[in-house]
Amino acid sequence: MPLLKNGSIVADDWIILGTDDPKPESGDIVLPYARLLKEWESLADHDGRLGVVFTNIDRAEALSLFLPRLAVIILPFPSFTDGRAYSLARQIREVGYARELRAAGNVLPDQVQFMLQVGFDSFEIGERFSADVWLKASRRMSLAYQRGLYRPGGQQEVWSERHREAEPWLEQPHAG
Repeated sequence: MPLLKNGSIVADDWIILGTDDPKPESGDIVLPYARLLKEWESLADHDGRLGVVFTNIDRAEALSLFLPRLAVIILPFPSFTDGRAYSLARQIREVGYARELRAAGNVLPDQVQFMLQVGFDSFEIGERFSADVWLKASRRMSLAYQRGLYRPGGQQEVWSERHREAEPWLEQPHAG
């Protein structure tokens, strides 16, 4: 499946394995989290990069031991109304993970900007929308509204951009 990554459509060069699929001797592989736990000892010697599919029912802290070795973490969206992966993405970034964080499953182009703001940097795109729609969605918004979120490419928040030249504004106490 193609990916939207860094504002471009690229091929996915990872081998996605299921729970029982044979592991190749070399190459970049992605495993389900349960299999990663079960086979961690043997994966240390794998010749290639390692990734994991981490479901939204698991807690981000469970990945902390594996983070230095993981080159990609894939967070699935079972439906476009299920936002648990947004929280997981932010938590994973907050613990210091700086490599590829991919959204997969039921991802819509109009969600891309929000996903970028919580830390996703690649997206599995299906055939439902054209590549042009995905590319436009990735460039639609250059500023973020919320403060303190993950900022891909040094993205600024709206408040900071509006007040770049101004003196710091001190909040006034509420009346009453």
